[in-house]
Amino acid sequence: MPPTPSPTSSLKWFKSTHSGGNITECVECAYATFHALIRESKRKDGPIVTVRTDTWAHFVGAVRRDQLNKTGGRGKAV
Repeated sequence: MPPTPSPTSSLKWFKSTHSGGNITECVECAYATFHALIRESKRKDGPIVTVRTDTWAHFVGAVRRDQLNKTGGRGKAV
């Protein structure tokens, strides 16, 4: 089992440069040892999704390459 992430108070959270500042809904990300942590930017005390850094890198790469299924599996654009 990988080590648990470090406490969130010591993490440096950031948003994508494509997020539109504080105008739009967005998520923030922070990196901890072996993990990427993701939370809603407007709910800093809300729940945090934790994934392995290699998994997060794979997801971000797929987004950048526009490789995600745009139909949501329903045959309609989402």
